[in-house]
Amino acid sequence: MTSFETDPPFSAWRMLLALAVVFVLLATTGWTAVRHHRGPSEPMEIAVSAWERGRMGTRHLPDADAPPKRIAAFFTSLTAAQQSGLARRYPLVVGNLNGAPVTLRYLANRLAIRQAREVERRRTHDVRLSPDGRRQAGRTMNRYTSMLRQDRRMLSFDPSGKGRAAEVFGDLDHADRVSIVVPGVDTNVLTFERTERKYSAPAGMADALYSAERNADPAARTAVIAWADYTAPAGLGMDAAIGKLAEAGGVRLTALVRALPGRSEVSLFCHSYGSVVCGVAADDMPARVTDVAVAGSPGMRVGNAAQLHTTARVWAMRDRDDWIQDVPYLAVGGLGHGADPVSGHFGARILSADGAIGHSGYFVPGTDSLDNFADIGVGSYRAVRCADADADCRSGLLRADGIGRA
Repeated sequence: MTSFETDPPFSAWRMLLALAVVFVLLATTGWTAVRHHRGPSEPMEIAVSAWERGRMGTRHLPDADAPPKRIAAFFTSLTAAQQSGLARRYPLVVGNLNGAPVTLRYLANRLAIRQAREVERRRTHDVRLSPDGRRQAGRTMNRYTSMLRQDRRMLSFDPSGKGRAAEVFGDLDHADRVSIVVPGVDTNVLTFERTERKYSAPAGMADALYSAERNADPAARTAVIAWADYTAPAGLGMDAAIGKLAEAGGVRLTALVRALPGRSEVSLFCHSYGSVVCGVAADDMPARVTDVAVAGSPGMRVGNAAQLHTTARVWAMRDRDDWIQDVPYLAVGGLGHGADPVSGHFGARILSADGAIGHSGYFVPGTDSLDNFADIGVGSYRAVRCADADADCRSGLLRADGIGRA
């Protein structure tokens, strides 16, 4: 495997090139690229407004952004019929309430997706839209139809803007270990799953990881979440070069982890810009997060792993053909995401990514990268394969159950 270090002249050249690109972006687009405002009539805003005016008998409904423990206590106080009634009356809100029963969220999101599909169906025949607009509505309608398959469990769903979603593979309520896949740029409802290049989309990534974890340890009770429930950058513009969207996504990711049922241990698997999200969220994560693994990372907004201020093990990998290695690893005035996680001085445990072709191949079955993720996900730490640059990445590690595995 080639070295991840670069000689000083090349690093300096990359820094100058990066600054030149930044100045061009600022001169042509200014800072407006990072100022996104949702309209006042987005579906979630309308739904939350209705929820805020709602009642359960004489009781006020809890704030939609109330802490998970308060949300959980509220739903525990209701009968099954009352819970179901709220899900049917306010599906978009209940489906996204951290702290609400997981199975109730599945029900609510199925109802919300049906409603959103009907909206898109009507748009496909709306003559006020351009032909491209009607085709886009048809694509979105088809995506919602796929999400409504009986075997799917949507943990969150929001059709506002370009859309957000999260899906569960496995039994989240009874899992001993939960893996969360955090994807990168261009993640939205339409890219949540793909027929071609299946394993480059969040749903395909999580599906592959869940299958690999079951193969790694058939006795382990695991669940995997495809978490595309944040606003990701669109393309490689200014939004992808700064941390604003990552910071907002980090807040949402932390809220999800704090609301997970039971006492399962949690591993984060963060791809590309998703590793920026995991980096800014790391120091606020609860202790149940035992591992943070990044692949194809542009940086984690820190200079080294210690600055993440996490007790979790930090892992990193990059395929030798991944173009992300040519992105300057720097941080200047808020631009750039800091040090390279696979560099020797960063302090992460460096994993093999053999078999992963390019930037989007880390979750393809049969690759070292996916097998390594699966071993981390089930706690078989001594089974991981280290990169040549870090032959001791397993040092001091045992299985989560303390037995160890060679």
